[in-house]
Amino acid sequence: MELSDTPKGGKRVISIFVLVMLNVAIMASLRNLPLVASYGFSVLSLFLIVGICFLLPCALVSAELATGWPKSGGIYIWVREAFGDTWGFVAIWLQWIHNVAWYPAILSFIATTIAYVLYPPIATNIYYVVIVILATFWGITLLNFKGIKMSAWFSTFGVIAGTIAPGVFLILLGFLWLTTGRPSQITFSFNELIPDLSKIENLSFLGGLFLAFAGLEVSSGYASEVKNPQKNYPKGIIFAAAITFFLFMLGSLSIGIVIPIDHVNLVAGLMEALKVFLDSFHISWLLPVLGILLVFGAIGEVNAWIIGPVKALFTTTEHGNLPPYFQVTNKKNVPVNLLVGQAIIVTIVSMVFTLMPNLSSAYWILTALSTQLYLLMYILMFLSAIKLRYSHPLVPRAYKIPHPHKGIWAVSILGILTCIFAFLILFVPPAQIETGSNFIFETFLIVGLVIMCSIPFIIHSFKKPSWYGDNKPDHLD
Repeated sequence: MELSDTPKGGKRVISIFVLVMLNVAIMASLRNLPLVASYGFSVLSLFLIVGICFLLPCALVSAELATGWPKSGGIYIWVREAFGDTWGFVAIWLQWIHNVAWYPAILSFIATTIAYVLYPPIATNIYYVVIVILATFWGITLLNFKGIKMSAWFSTFGVIAGTIAPGVFLILLGFLWLTTGRPSQITFSFNELIPDLSKIENLSFLGGLFLAFAGLEVSSGYASEVKNPQKNYPKGIIFAAAITFFLFMLGSLSIGIVIPIDHVNLVAGLMEALKVFLDSFHISWLLPVLGILLVFGAIGEVNAWIIGPVKALFTTTEHGNLPPYFQVTNKKNVPVNLLVGQAIIVTIVSMVFTLMPNLSSAYWILTALSTQLYLLMYILMFLSAIKLRYSHPLVPRAYKIPHPHKGIWAVSILGILTCIFAFLILFVPPAQIETGSNFIFETFLIVGLVIMCSIPFIIHSFKKPSWYGDNKPDHLD
């Protein structure tokens, strides 16, 4: 097995435009809009808080680390350089495994959207949703066998046609709704800008908002494919973060304008809002078209996530962190056995939809677990950024957070404290939806976290010299 910093043939195939679209595809999922729309006008304050305390630190730290260590592997390389191979493997494992819980959640959005286009009454049928989840995920997995170039362009098309275009259209509909004097479910006043903090349950969805802005570091898995990564990677991150921020903020307000806060459906809320808009403007015939576009956008997002973290996880095989079975690649240099293994795990986790009271509760508990796992990875990333400033000060970084030490400390500590807050708040069941027993809800999260976090340490404890393949160090001979 041969691993290098450049793709086979030495040709880099991803331009800055495609890189921006991949980052937007990774972050900007319109399926998150109903979740934040449930906060009404106060969502502006929450977006500002999350943008400053989480999105900004993630963007700055990711840009510095990715331009200092631009080779494929991303978070694994960064944490490994800072704290050693074990913690590097834990970090990339967390980035990858959080998707196991997240994939069924976003794919349920695809299922309900298809139902709204073809036969709305089936949208709440759990078994229909599970079948669509599995068929879609296995189909995208097989698509990625064709190689990263086709996968990247598929995601680019998906995010433009199925995320940016419908998102901008939704925002325009909201603007027209207000300017034509139609009634709004949101009261636009200064008092409404302040979130209701009287009950801790009202902040639970805020934790899920962090997942909506997570993923900037994932595209580092494509670093070896990017043209001029030192220059283009920071630009890609900044442009993608700006697009995502404004798309989310204005799109969620548009949904809140027509759907009452206590009637927002986490899975089908976007299509419900579009239906209200289109019916009111007498253009209902557009609903199936928008539904199809949204499906393409969501599939493009899943596609962007499927191969990026897997490629980064595969990079750990260079240091013998995965058994030989998962080191197999096809002629397109795609780790096919890792992709198949991922699909099998997602199939098992998708069964949670058959155990929860309704689609919204299943959607939320999977989102909460996914977010908590991801936040643990971000804590490791911020700690690594601090450590690498001291342990590797001479490594050239095309982008560097200003001020030699104060800047990196301030940005990273802000990110760490924000992650800890979001991690803890996610243990509180939200007031907006019925999740069943609080004990079962919290137990599911705790057990899920313990199992998911223990696996990388167990794998590492069974590590053998034979796992290194052709890259075995001399001292193991």
